[in-house]
Amino acid sequence: MGSYVTVRGLRTYYEEAGTGEPLLLLHGGGVTAESWSQQIAALAEHYRVLVPERRGHGRTQDLAGPVTYPDMAEDTAAFLDELGTGPVRVAGWSDGGVVGLHLALIRPESVSKLVVIGAATQEGAHGYADALYDGSEESRQILTQMFHGPYAALSPDGPDHFPVVLDKLIRLWREGPGLALDDLGRIRVPVLVMQGDRDGVPVEHSAAMARALPDAQLAVVPGTSHAVPLEKADLVNRMLLDFFSSRQDVRMFALG
Repeated sequence: MGSYVTVRGLRTYYEEAGTGEPLLLLHGGGVTAESWSQQIAALAEHYRVLVPERRGHGRTQDLAGPVTYPDMAEDTAAFLDELGTGPVRVAGWSDGGVVGLHLALIRPESVSKLVVIGAATQEGAHGYADALYDGSEESRQILTQMFHGPYAALSPDGPDHFPVVLDKLIRLWREGPGLALDDLGRIRVPVLVMQGDRDGVPVEHSAAMARALPDAQLAVVPGTSHAVPLEKADLVNRMLLDFFSSRQDVRMFALG
């Protein structure tokens, strides 16, 4: 079910499914709530699943000025406040994982458990960002082909606003997450760091993130890329449900 709520002056679209304790899904950059299509139904059998679309994404309007991860985390905190959720389980994919990390830092009382998928800190992000956009017109065209269609179909700002949003995303990715490995030591909730073994984020960096977090597990999914929630949806769903419902203390594991 799709609804709107106004937070920080931003008319924000979100999907909601299921009942029970709240679970927040944060999508990646340039995509929409539909990117979680393979997870929502499975998770909604156990939780009240909330999937907001961030500023300049999907059916949520853009605002003047740059897009930053701290601003998106503040938007997310305000979204949770408006819905009165209390502490939530959070899963963030790609940019959504970075937003989830920022959220756990600025509003630790809002996050009970956190999963980050294919995310990185400043130390591990630049190689992936350079692969997305190397400054050439060709790489810009590739990004336009990837993201323009859904944006043009859904955005309240209209298709002509897409180049503005793309410029903001490119700047966001090139500047990086704004978080260092050392910052992760301040996140006190349990965290599952997940990625595909063929992701642009190096496996070694995800392992470093797991080591830097005080209470973390690491899952490396063989034979998958940055799109692991789509490529092995059933496995990812089981891992999410196990992590969110379990108190097991497994520091590092790999699943296939």
